[in-house]
Amino acid sequence: MLKTRAPSYLVSRHLSFARTYIFPNHSPQQIISGNLLLSLLKKCKSNKQLHQIHAQMLVNCIPIHNFLLPKVIDHKDFNYASLVFSQISEPNDFTFNIMIRGLTTTWHDYPLTLQFYYQMKFLGVKPNNFTYPFLFIACANLLEVNHGQAAHSSVFKFGLDSDSHTTHSLITMYARCGKLCYARKVFDEITDRDLVSWNSMISGYSQKGYAGKAVELFGKMKDAGFEPDEMTLVSVLGACGELGDLDLGRWVEEFVVENKMELNSYVGSSLIGMYAKCGDLLSARRIFDTMVKKDNVTWNAMITGYAQNGMANEAIGLFNVMREGSLNPDKITLSGVLSACAAIGALDLGKWVDKYASQRGLQHNVYVATALIDMYAKCGSLDDALRVFEDMPQKNEVSWNAMISALASHGRAKEAISLFKRMSEEGAGARPDDITFVGVLSACVHVGLVDEGLKLFDMMSMSFQLVPKIEHYSCMVDLLARAGHLYEAWDFIRKMPEKPDGVVLGALLGACRKQRNVDLSEQVMQLLLDLEPSNSWNYVMSSKIFANSNRLEDSARMRVLMRQKGVTKTPGCSWIEIENQLHEFHAGDDLLNHLLYLVLDFLFEELKREGYVPKVDE
Repeated sequence: MLKTRAPSYLVSRHLSFARTYIFPNHSPQQIISGNLLLSLLKKCKSNKQLHQIHAQMLVNCIPIHNFLLPKVIDHKDFNYASLVFSQISEPNDFTFNIMIRGLTTTWHDYPLTLQFYYQMKFLGVKPNNFTYPFLFIACANLLEVNHGQAAHSSVFKFGLDSDSHTTHSLITMYARCGKLCYARKVFDEITDRDLVSWNSMISGYSQKGYAGKAVELFGKMKDAGFEPDEMTLVSVLGACGELGDLDLGRWVEEFVVENKMELNSYVGSSLIGMYAKCGDLLSARRIFDTMVKKDNVTWNAMITGYAQNGMANEAIGLFNVMREGSLNPDKITLSGVLSACAAIGALDLGKWVDKYASQRGLQHNVYVATALIDMYAKCGSLDDALRVFEDMPQKNEVSWNAMISALASHGRAKEAISLFKRMSEEGAGARPDDITFVGVLSACVHVGLVDEGLKLFDMMSMSFQLVPKIEHYSCMVDLLARAGHLYEAWDFIRKMPEKPDGVVLGALLGACRKQRNVDLSEQVMQLLLDLEPSNSWNYVMSSKIFANSNRLEDSARMRVLMRQKGVTKTPGCSWIEIENQLHEFHAGDDLLNHLLYLVLDFLFEELKREGYVPKVDE
């Protein structure tokens, strides 16, 4: 083969460029060696090759760290990247930015990102538009809005406030930190918005619970002539689910179909979640069944949707189908199916999930462990709930609340109150909230600790600066009513800062029935019937109260009024688990065959022998 040599003037020009811009003050031989190393660096595919190239750099005194550092970061070797950076005697903005980008996007070490930023400023190296986007991402993940605001001032100082990448990350940072007004101010000041600008703001509103504002801004985006992409649609679907806006949710699905967008995990799962939150489980399942590729996120959306809508059997059935496939349930799956187990008392399956979580190293995940506590408590296995709780290396407010509520529901009030005090003293950052007080107040209700309950109620505002909600008043009314203090409970209701709901009034009405106080019952009855005219419990309870007082005509009148208004009583329902199979029974079912009645008759005879006397006054 004929070999040719580059013209001498091209070699000379190349050496001149390299000497000036890449290898100043180096000999031609070093420049040629340096070019060779750069060429090898671009083709490098392993850490071993990388180390060999670096060794040659050191042997030949060729400092090309600015080219080596990005490659090290691409190989995700943090320790080696730190070593390379430490060898740079005068790091410039490029090297700092490379490290800041790597720390933020590759290693997710956000505190160290901030340290490098401040070190950069300390050394007099000026941050630029490649610095601030990653810095704001770090602040967003750390919820360090003060550092973010200080950096925002520097953005103005350096004239970078019109840089699109910087403003987008600023919006995200403020939104994640809950400063939506600041995020909106940055958004409004953008003169030339692009789709990413709109998406950042809409996503911020949606993720922070401002669903109405997210939908409103989406409308303005469409009016401005922008066509939504996947990120827009996912944010809008999340907002639709929170608002129960089925019409807009269906519009999004139609948009996806009309534009032939791929129904991937990202969009498909969001559609499933939206329909599930809006209560349209048939549409959610239709989307699920349509999707060709289903990953964990997709299965989780459907299982959680069933669980959250009270369709525990469907959630468990789908979970079993998932187990038979190639996917492994993750922490979200386990939390969803444990919620379903708790709803119907499927203890055997719950124990299987507990064992599976331990095998997969998920037993200490705060969400899985909390779901296990709730499941065990609702299935009656309180000792297992306590075991899971005490084994948790880290507990959040939800974990403490779940255990306090579990003890309360099992009538172990003193233990619930003791755990509340322990949480207050050594909660490791988990501070009692309004849900904690619902749990501990309900504990007082179960055993009639009136004085303790009143003390805790006052403690809410005095010690923890919490404003009592309707649930707390409901507990107090129930506590006072059960203790026979009916008029004190009624007075408590009338002093409430907001109108009582059906739960509060229902608690008092139930106590009035027990105490046979018809006068107060009638006042509470009228309020309840006006408030909840379609609630069958109100009519049934009122009828029973009149019957107990021998006012049979009034009792019959309530039953007639119930029929006239078309109110029907939801039939009772029970589940039993036999060999991992759930069996469901409804009152009046034909399933209650002759054999079952024989069993019931046998149980009734046993009860009579034990001295049971049925109540026949109603």
